[in-house]
Amino acid sequence: MAEPAAQAVALAESLKSLGLTKYEALVYIALLQASEATATEIHELSGVPRASVYPVLERLSQKQLVSVSNTSPRRFNPERPDDAIESLLRSVEHDAARAKKNLNRIYSQSARRERGDQELIWSIHGGDHIRLRLLEMLQAADESVRIIFYWDHLKGELVERLLSLKKEVKIEIITDGWSGPVPGQVKVLVKAPPMEIQKEPVTNWQAGCVFIVDKKKAMVVMGSKDEGFTALYSESMGFVRFFTMYWNFFLNWGQ
Repeated sequence: MAEPAAQAVALAESLKSLGLTKYEALVYIALLQASEATATEIHELSGVPRASVYPVLERLSQKQLVSVSNTSPRRFNPERPDDAIESLLRSVEHDAARAKKNLNRIYSQSARRERGDQELIWSIHGGDHIRLRLLEMLQAADESVRIIFYWDHLKGELVERLLSLKKEVKIEIITDGWSGPVPGQVKVLVKAPPMEIQKEPVTNWQAGCVFIVDKKKAMVVMGSKDEGFTALYSESMGFVRFFTMYWNFFLNWGQ
């Protein structure tokens, strides 16, 4: 029995990454060198122990990498390398997809157990951080955006971002004022603040905004230019439901 050549050993290592064992790879490489070889010849060419050759050939046959003749003694032929590699890659991709699905299921179950009934609400501080998270949230909208907007700080940039959304996204805005034409895909409802708030000096005003995207995500922004801004963000059903009720209250306020 010959020792496997260095090139064959190196190739075998590469084939192992595609799901073959070392012996399977060595036997397949040996068959490429000598088609219609018998088990004894494969043993001599590959360096695989004689007792292991038949089980290895059986596994290669199951993987559709080797065909077997009905002659006596039986002779074995390899599939073309292109076809063999394609078959191995499909098998690896299938196994990887199945593993990914099962791992995600395990991860989700574990996350639910750890979280229990807790609904995660994220606190975001600083105008720049709030701006980036808000614009990112709006850009991801697929179906609807609802906004209560009593804050001049980002109005121009927000309107620009809203107009860049897909035409299918329904956009509704409740605000204290709107200048200029209303774009066709946007519905704007102007509701001025109560008179007692309007009489306050502008520097004392507290800005407030609610953003609800696809009925699945919500962000609330509060603060002032003097004191800074804070936002709360969550995708929890309770949080979104609460601020959807808040939206409906504003929608019907004053009617």
